[in-house]
Amino acid sequence: MKYFLAEAFTDRLFSGNPAGVCLLEGGWPEPEMMQRIAGENNLPETAFLRRGEQGWEIRWFTPAFEMDLCGHATLASGFVVLEKLEGGDRVDFSSPSGPVSVLRAPEGGYVLDFPSRPPVETAIPAGIEECLGTRVLGCWQSRDMVVLVESAEAVRRMEPDLEKMKEIIPQWGMVPTAAGEDCDFVSRYFDPRDAIAEDPVTGSAHCSLAPFWAERLGKTTLRARQLSKRGGKLLCVCKGERVMIGGDAVLYLEGELHV
Repeated sequence: MKYFLAEAFTDRLFSGNPAGVCLLEGGWPEPEMMQRIAGENNLPETAFLRRGEQGWEIRWFTPAFEMDLCGHATLASGFVVLEKLEGGDRVDFSSPSGPVSVLRAPEGGYVLDFPSRPPVETAIPAGIEECLGTRVLGCWQSRDMVVLVESAEAVRRMEPDLEKMKEIIPQWGMVPTAAGEDCDFVSRYFDPRDAIAEDPVTGSAHCSLAPFWAERLGKTTLRARQLSKRGGKLLCVCKGERVMIGGDAVLYLEGELHV
């Protein structure tokens, strides 16, 4: 099985979010096999690509479970298809969340064409301020829980209680966010049930963060930073039911898996 590892949402190695990209021949392997490969890779996400009758198909796995949507592994996959396999300026994927695409940006880098998932305001859960160690201004729910806090510095220094977080959110992730200092907004992404509890740069979370901040700031083009240790930069453009999420990618590894 041909295998690539690329860093997404960055223009330099050892930053951004690493993703494995596995190229399949024929049909899908059993989900258990894909899960075991993702666990062996031990990356935030591993994408599996295959050529179907209608074009490229994609699925995403963390080391612990299959995801419904993943931005950085799709960016890495599009990068591999455009730079190592087919060339061109666009690749379209069928996915568990419907059609998603990766486009070559005219100014350099790549752009994800993803579904918009505006979060809906919800009650502030009991214990969340103790969990995050900071004041919470409000909570909004989409796939993940978006949590508005007072400052970028509060997001940066956060060391959440992951066991308490499991009691607050039944599944998926928690996304603390605040207005940025050198960008429009910042965030981090925590999933206490995953093998890798903090995702370095989470493209799919920006399907909710972008419309959330677009409404608050009164603008549709937003620059974002994810303040994990590795860090990452994203350019988001809200277009109704779609969100365009831009970033760079670089190749770290190319080889073969023997399974």
